[in-house]
Order: sequence, then structure tokens, then C-alpha cells
Amino acid sequence: MRLILTALIFAQGLMFLVLGLNFLIMPASAATGFNLAPDGPGGLAVLRADFPALFFVGGGAMIWGAWKRNGDLLLVPAAIFGIALFGRLVSVFADGTAPGFWFPMMVEAAAVVLTLIASRVLPHRVG
Repeated sequence: MRLILTALIFAQGLMFLVLGLNFLIMPASAATGFNLAPDGPGGLAVLRADFPALFFVGGGAMIWGAWKRNGDLLLVPAAIFGIALFGRLVSVFADGTAPGFWFPMMVEAAAVVLTLIASRVLPHRVG
């Protein structure tokens, strides 16, 4: 159970790191997959700053927390992706949905569930 949980968190954390790197290196093309359109140098700067911050911290904390079996550290990505999921839920009621709207919500929900479960299951006591 712990090995499978750790592997799932590593895989999802790595995916988030790749997404962050994609926004850092190719922000315009990464933005289209998120229904965003950068508006000049300011828009590109936001894409290069904010999205890598979200994905690097979230994905990095998932990987580091699972590796160290640190339950407290795993609460960081649970909070980050939980807030993102909450924002999407607000958008469902405020704006409606569009094709492909549910997939990112499932990814964020999976991150929240995995990290919350792992925050309780993975920590171990030594000596």
C-alpha cells in the first residue's frame, strides 16, 4: 500500500514539475492547453512566474514529502491543489463549464486525495 501510494504521488508530482517547466520554457504554447492567451510581455511574464511557482512547489512538495515520508509536507500540495479545485468549483456555479473542463478537476482532486491519505499513511516513527 505504501509503495503504491508513494509511486502514485511521485508520478503525479513529476507531471506537475513537467507542467511547470513547460510554462517556464514555452509559456505561450503551454497556455493554450489551459485556455489562456498571454497578452504581450506582461502576460508571458505572468505565465512564466505564477504557473511554475504553483506547479514546482506543489509537485516538488509531493515528491519530497513522499520521499521523506513527511505527512506535514504533504499537506502543502493538498492545500495548493485543494484551493485550485475550490476555484474550479466556484467557476462551475458562476460561469458554467466547457468541453474538457472536468479533467483538470479530476487531476486536482486526485492530488488532494492522494496527499491527504499519504499524510496519514506514509509517516513512520524511528526509534
